[in-house]
Amino acid sequence: MCLALVLCLGLAACGTTGQKFDENLFGSIENGKTTQKEILDMFGPPYQKGLENGDFIWVYEYNKYNLLSGNVSKDLHISFDRDGIVKSHQFMSN
Repeated sequence: MCLALVLCLGLAACGTTGQKFDENLFGSIENGKTTQKEILDMFGPPYQKGLENGDFIWVYEYNKYNLLSGNVSKDLHISFDRDGIVKSHQFMSN
Protein backbone atom coordinates (compact mmCIF):
# COMPACT_ATOMS: atom_id res chain seq x y z
CA MET A 1 0.00 0.00 0.00
CA CYS A 2 2.81 2.39 0.90
CA LEU A 3 4.63 1.62 -2.37
CA ALA A 4 1.49 2.38 -4.37
CA LEU A 5 1.15 5.73 -2.62
CA VAL A 6 4.78 6.61 -3.33
CA LEU A 7 4.36 5.69 -7.01
CA CYS A 8 1.20 7.77 -7.32
CA LEU A 9 2.87 10.79 -5.73
CA GLY A 10 5.88 10.38 -8.00
CA LEU A 11 3.72 10.30 -11.12
CA ALA A 12 1.69 13.28 -9.94
CA ALA A 13 4.89 15.30 -9.54
CA CYS A 14 5.73 15.02 -13.26
CA GLY A 15 4.51 17.00 -16.23
CA THR A 16 5.43 18.96 -19.34
CA THR A 17 4.32 22.13 -21.07
CA GLY A 18 5.14 23.33 -24.55
CA GLN A 19 6.82 21.21 -27.18
CA LYS A 20 10.39 19.94 -27.51
CA PHE A 21 12.51 21.78 -30.08
CA ASP A 22 16.09 21.42 -31.30
CA GLU A 23 18.06 24.19 -29.58
CA ASN A 24 21.10 23.29 -31.70
CA LEU A 25 19.39 25.08 -34.60
CA PHE A 26 19.61 28.37 -32.67
CA GLY A 27 23.00 29.07 -34.27
CA SER A 28 21.41 28.92 -37.73
CA ILE A 29 19.23 31.97 -37.05
CA GLU A 30 20.61 35.21 -38.50
CA ASN A 31 19.18 38.58 -37.54
CA GLY A 32 18.21 40.59 -40.60
CA LYS A 33 18.24 37.50 -42.83
CA THR A 34 16.27 34.48 -41.55
CA THR A 35 12.57 34.50 -42.50
CA GLN A 36 9.46 33.37 -40.61
CA LYS A 37 9.10 30.50 -43.08
CA GLU A 38 12.64 29.32 -42.34
CA ILE A 39 11.95 29.49 -38.58
CA LEU A 40 8.75 27.51 -39.12
CA ASP A 41 10.68 24.90 -41.12
CA MET A 42 13.36 24.66 -38.39
CA PHE A 43 11.22 24.62 -35.25
CA GLY A 44 7.62 24.01 -36.33
CA PRO A 45 4.70 26.08 -35.08
CA PRO A 46 5.48 28.37 -32.13
CA TYR A 47 4.08 27.72 -28.66
CA GLN A 48 2.89 31.35 -28.51
CA LYS A 49 2.59 34.30 -30.89
CA GLY A 50 2.16 37.95 -30.03
CA LEU A 51 3.08 41.58 -30.60
CA GLU A 52 5.64 43.55 -28.63
CA ASN A 53 6.53 47.16 -29.45
CA GLY A 54 5.12 46.69 -32.95
CA ASP A 55 7.21 43.56 -33.65
CA PHE A 56 5.79 40.08 -34.16
CA ILE A 57 7.02 37.70 -31.43
CA TRP A 58 7.17 33.92 -31.63
CA VAL A 59 7.92 31.91 -28.50
CA TYR A 60 9.08 28.31 -28.43
CA GLU A 61 8.92 26.82 -24.96
CA TYR A 62 9.47 23.45 -23.36
CA ASN A 63 9.25 22.75 -19.64
CA LYS A 64 9.53 19.37 -17.98
CA TYR A 65 8.71 19.09 -14.30
CA ASN A 66 9.95 16.08 -12.37
CA LEU A 67 10.19 15.89 -8.61
CA LEU A 68 12.80 13.13 -8.72
CA SER A 69 15.16 14.15 -11.54
CA GLY A 70 14.71 17.93 -11.53
CA ASN A 71 13.17 20.41 -13.94
CA VAL A 72 14.15 21.30 -17.50
CA SER A 73 13.26 24.67 -19.01
CA LYS A 74 14.02 25.84 -22.58
CA ASP A 75 12.74 29.09 -24.08
CA LEU A 76 13.39 30.58 -27.51
CA HIS A 77 12.08 34.10 -28.22
CA ILE A 78 12.20 35.42 -31.77
CA SER A 79 11.06 38.87 -32.92
CA PHE A 80 10.30 39.67 -36.55
CA ASP A 81 10.04 42.95 -38.40
CA ARG A 82 6.97 43.81 -40.49
CA ASP A 83 8.46 41.96 -43.48
CA GLY A 84 8.75 38.68 -41.52
CA ILE A 85 12.54 38.83 -41.13
CA VAL A 86 14.17 37.97 -37.79
CA LYS A 87 14.97 41.15 -35.90
CA SER A 88 16.35 39.53 -32.74
CA HIS A 89 16.39 36.16 -31.03
CA GLN A 90 17.26 34.80 -27.60
CA PHE A 91 17.57 31.29 -26.17
CA MET A 92 17.42 30.54 -22.44
CA SER A 93 17.67 27.25 -20.57
CA ASN A 94 18.50 25.95 -17.13
